[in-house]
Amino acid sequence: MAVLDDTVTNGCEGHLPGEAKKLLKSLASSWSDGIDSNTLQVIPLKGAMTNEVFQINWLTETGELLHKVLVRLYGEGVDTFFDRDNEIRTFECMSKHGQGPRLLARFSTGRIEEFIHAKTLAAVDLRDPEISALIATKLREFHGLDMPGSKNVQLWDRMRNWLKEAQSLCSHDEAMEFHLDTLEEEILTLEKELSGDHLGIGFCHNDLQYGNIMMDEETRLITIIDYEYASYNPVAYDLANHFCEMAANYNSNEPHILDYGQYPDLEERRRFVCRYLSSSGDEPINFEVEQVLEDVEKYTLASHLLWGLWGIISEHVNEINFDYMEYARQRFQQYWLRKPTLLGYSDTSPPL
Repeated sequence: MAVLDDTVTNGCEGHLPGEAKKLLKSLASSWSDGIDSNTLQVIPLKGAMTNEVFQINWLTETGELLHKVLVRLYGEGVDTFFDRDNEIRTFECMSKHGQGPRLLARFSTGRIEEFIHAKTLAAVDLRDPEISALIATKLREFHGLDMPGSKNVQLWDRMRNWLKEAQSLCSHDEAMEFHLDTLEEEILTLEKELSGDHLGIGFCHNDLQYGNIMMDEETRLITIIDYEYASYNPVAYDLANHFCEMAANYNSNEPHILDYGQYPDLEERRRFVCRYLSSSGDEPINFEVEQVLEDVEKYTLASHLLWGLWGIISEHVNEINFDYMEYARQRFQQYWLRKPTLLGYSDTSPPL
């Protein structure tokens, strides 16, 4: 859910911890173009949901840009959701694969990254057929990466761990509202219904919303960033989660409000899946396309349940101005609304 846009406001060096300032000074001193390592411009980048992100510029006396990097300060409570050391290993491995920015330095509460010369996508960009096709092709490449660590599906264990965390944090009334005592059975049902030998397993981003996708406007090269939640999973889940994110606009006046009227229709989903499958060089047969479309729709249930739990936990561990509980309500509402149709159940509401 980390979001980054191109809107900036002038900031000051006081935003940065001492560790980061020392590292930035050391980086500047290592460059051989006579840069003054003691002077830098700090520009907060608006829109981050879990981290604070800053663009760091070094300018000449006449205002000419010499160098720029990105500083990421980790948000409070995010270690509940993922292991930071694993995320850093993924980040470094992705850099070696040429898939993202280089890691320039680390400090206890954040890191310094190479600044990517590209535009972060906006919500509307996901509906552009040309951009969507580029994302589909890039996502197929991403899923094929050979990454270190376990290649087992992580989705269900993550969901169970987040459920336990939500149960430990919630009040009695909150637990009753979200039916947390029934969700262990829901997770088990989903795992049984959505598993199968035909499913492709790959290295998934697991949070492919527009703010985690960047595009070079000249070359049209797509870069996928922010790998906090990345792991091996069914690729149908990653596609499903991407489609669900089309309902969101985190840079609106009400960033927590989801508009499921914006969920891609069948034609859009089929076009994306066809491009995804054909990007390997072989034209997919119709049966394969239809099977993936069916699997993806079912996996939207897993996306709703997982990010609903994320919203509940975030309400208790994150101080960012975002209505996490209302976000969670909308995700759970979609889960209970869509479950009967997608799994063939007659019950249309959560248990009383």
